[in-house]
Amino acid sequence: MSDPVTVSITRTIAPGHSDEMLAWIRAGSALATKFEGFLGSGWVRPSTDSEEWHMLYRFADLPSLETWEASPQRGWWLGAAQGLVGESRVERRTGIEGWFDPPVTHDVQDLRPAAPPPPRWKQACVIFLVFFPLSLVVNELFVHLLPGLVLPLRVLVSVLVMTPVMTYAALPWITRRMEWWLQGRPAPWRT
Repeated sequence: MSDPVTVSITRTIAPGHSDEMLAWIRAGSALATKFEGFLGSGWVRPSTDSEEWHMLYRFADLPSLETWEASPQRGWWLGAAQGLVGESRVERRTGIEGWFDPPVTHDVQDLRPAAPPPPRWKQACVIFLVFFPLSLVVNELFVHLLPGLVLPLRVLVSVLVMTPVMTYAALPWITRRMEWWLQGRPAPWRT
């Protein structure tokens, strides 16, 4: 018996068709439930105005998945979205690594060229742009708020505060604003 298989697909839709996309996803899920070994499906969008949708479906084993993928029902369902939906990435994994486990197998088919990662020196510069001012503010506050705390504990509290701020707020914010520079494109105000 093979391991469960999860398929992750990144799909793009024509602008302004999110209602149709949602109906199409629900129809596909309803069809898949009729197939033996179907374990579930789901989807997520980065934002409400995003044209990119990330979908997952899971089958108990590879033969069950292959039966679904070769079925006329799935062919009809995919055909129903011609001109509305495009695929940009398909990924197959066994295990539940999307949640906890490392993958047993990992098969990725990327249908669009991936942008190369920015040079490390540019990444370091962008991190510095938010890390330095944030460190100054946090350290200045903690000198006044925690004056009697020994340095190692004050640094620990500072790191505990700054890590989530950097991870979830500051770095995503600065990365979005400096994306043009990180990818070596002209500044937005020059285009």
